[in-house]
Amino acid sequence: MCQYSAKNGLVGDWHKIHLGALVSGLPGLVMVEATGIVPDGRISIGCLSIEDDEHATAFKPIIEFAHSHRVKIGIQLAHAGRKGSTMRPGDDHKLAMVNEGGWKTVSASPLAFADYPIPNELTVSEIKNLINEFSHAAKRAIKSGFDVIEIHAAHGYLLHQFYSPLSNHRNDEYGGDFTGRTKFLLETVRSVRKCIPAATPLFVRISATDWIDGGWDINESTKLCILLKESGVDLVDVSSGGNLSNADIPNYPGYQVSLAKEIRMTAKIPTSAVGLITDPLQAEKILVNEDADAIFLGREMLRNPRWPLYAAKQLGVDIVWPIQLQRGKIT
Repeated sequence: MCQYSAKNGLVGDWHKIHLGALVSGLPGLVMVEATGIVPDGRISIGCLSIEDDEHATAFKPIIEFAHSHRVKIGIQLAHAGRKGSTMRPGDDHKLAMVNEGGWKTVSASPLAFADYPIPNELTVSEIKNLINEFSHAAKRAIKSGFDVIEIHAAHGYLLHQFYSPLSNHRNDEYGGDFTGRTKFLLETVRSVRKCIPAATPLFVRISATDWIDGGWDINESTKLCILLKESGVDLVDVSSGGNLSNADIPNYPGYQVSLAKEIRMTAKIPTSAVGLITDPLQAEKILVNEDADAIFLGREMLRNPRWPLYAAKQLGVDIVWPIQLQRGKIT
């Protein structure tokens, strides 16, 4: 099972898991998405966490499977903040009560997302504790065999809730101006970087704009990414939106590519492009034009888990199909 990348050749895939291509010379990467660093950091009651050694060890069969196919595997460490404590997709209601496994959410400020409950404002000591939890989770992930660590700071989850002025109304050291609002993320990145091997790639996923006047924007993102590079980040996974439910977000193929390009050119850091990238020729063009250094696919892989086989054919690359599927190979 493979996906094509102009920069790095063939890379692997894993059904229902975020897929991407590395820029560090590795053969390929699959990514376990949004994994809670603590139980209350999950999005839903059905989401994964890596809160302790037992949970970390449970990932080993998946890691070993990826490695058996000569594919690298990463994990996206996350805290949902005020967008947490939901039910599972398909349940008959959205928000989880305590007796259903739900919890009281937290955020930068006591401001609700859409019709979610008002979260508790984190204290400075609680912020410091969560920075440690991100680091502990990263160490567990490395011990379990993950090859790449990604810090999820996008889509309106906790770290995004801090750096966006629309959700952070604090007046202490973790609020106010750009320096205060980005402090939580930068301290988390530096702490994680120190506790994982120097050779382990560290990615950060950001929302490059809130798509709302007065919100976080591409200029602040570029400024942030310069600091992320100085803090030891190897690649910025450039997405957008998610912090406000009423944002007017574009909806056309590759609508976020220009954001990845701007950050790549201005901050001088490798970026990945995501969002409505569905066609192999489209993905190839982004890489050939050097608008981004990698393509990450998520939803397109849900729609078609065998997309890499199709992409290889479209791009004229002859790959070995899984033995179970070889009768369907188009020659």
